Amino acid sequence: MARTRRYKKLEKNLVSRIGSGLGAFFGAIGKGIVGIFHIFDKKLTIMVVPHGKGKVLNLQTNVFAVIMGFVLVAGIAFSFVPFTRQTSQNGTEIARLREENKETLASLDELRDENNNLLQSAKRFQDSLSKSLALLGINQSETVSKSTGSTSDLSSLFDTQDIGSGTLKETADVRQLTSYLETAVQPVEQIGKMLEQQGTLFTDIPNIWPVKNGIGHISMAFGQNVHPITGQWYIHKGMDFSTYRSGDPVIATANGQVVTVGYDDSFGNYVIIKHKYGIYTRYAHLSTTRVNKGDSVTQRQVIGTIGNTGVTTGPHLHYEVHIGSDVVDPAKYINIK
Repeated sequence: MARTRRYKKLEKNLVSRIGSGLGAFFGAIGKGIVGIFHIFDKKLTIMVVPHGKGKVLNLQTNVFAVIMGFVLVAGIAFSFVPFTRQTSQNGTEIARLREENKETLASLDELRDENNNLLQSAKRFQDSLSKSLALLGINQSETVSKSTGSTSDLSSLFDTQDIGSGTLKETADVRQLTSYLETAVQPVEQIGKMLEQQGTLFTDIPNIWPVKNGIGHISMAFGQNVHPITGQWYIHKGMDFSTYRSGDPVIATANGQVVTVGYDDSFGNYVIIKHKYGIYTRYAHLSTTRVNKGDSVTQRQVIGTIGNTGVTTGPHLHYEVHIGSDVVDPAKYINIK
């Protein structure tokens, strides 16, 4: 019984001490808060003294108001930092875009200049094409109208009215130029076909230098000449080509068939080739022959070599062109293209 009473007494003393400690703690906190409020509530007087004789301005406030003012000003100042940074970035981006815009405008001006040059070239192309077609007997307007149903010249392009400023007109010009070039394809193809046919014709008619690679020179022309051996005037029925040496290749001047490979006291070793349209060519004074009778030869094929056989004063090629039974001047059939 006595022990129980002692425990209760100790419990009451402990509770009393804890209550006293808590009371002292909260009392100290309260005194601290009151002290802080007393500090913040201290009065301050701010005096504004003018340099002249003006009245002195007194502003009364307290520490709390001053601190809050500083906090407010600092908050406003710090709030402007990200805004200023964003403004700086925007300024940099605007400057970059302006620079790109200048470069784009410069490129656009260059493009317009190139477009004008293209149009000028198209004009020259039109003139040249029209003249070429006229010479070949091709009516450009009829040819293009059959394929496109529109006119073939560039009048619609070069008389175009402005449809707007800037790139719209250039775009329209390029489109119409493209359309014209597409319509010009067929006439150009016709020219190509005609040239191909002419090329076939030129391989069937003697028209090239009879010595390979065009070397040598004409040592005696066709017609009236003084004979180099007899010294008498005579009619030279061919053309002599000399390289001052034997052994240089002699070539066929057109496609044909070899009809004679022989030797003559005057011509020495010689070859006669029959071509289309009743044309024959003779190659005389050869050192060697590279073809046989009945062979088909093509233009520029080697048929022999320059020599000094027969009646000559030195190595050379005697070249003749016959049409039917008539002997003609070979000069008219050299580089006829």
